Amino acid sequence: MPHQRFTEVIGRLAATIETRRGGDASTSYTAQLLSDLDRAAKKLGEEAVETVIAAAQGDREALTAESADLVYHWLVVLAAAGVSLDEVAERLEAREGTSGLAEKASRKS
Repeated sequence: MPHQRFTEVIGRLAATIETRRGGDASTSYTAQLLSDLDRAAKKLGEEAVETVIAAAQGDREALTAESADLVYHWLVVLAAAGVSLDEVAERLEAREGTSGLAEKASRKS
């Protein structure tokens, strides 16, 4: 199955993030972010920009590292906002088979 390793790692990471909920913010960066959605969202934006820069520069190593940071912070924001990976998957499944251009146009109406 393609991407099975990625799927497994994401599942483990999401579970680890959940274990940090309500944890000691003085010893857990994840607990800090989970307790402050605004801060977590800003950090996600920062990581997204760094990922874009690495991609635009063609820096494969930086793109890989920044992508890992981006995925981690995305998972933290979802958890902090109470959005499950299943909810995201449902939305993606609903879009399957639809042209990206058609899907984007449907959101504007």
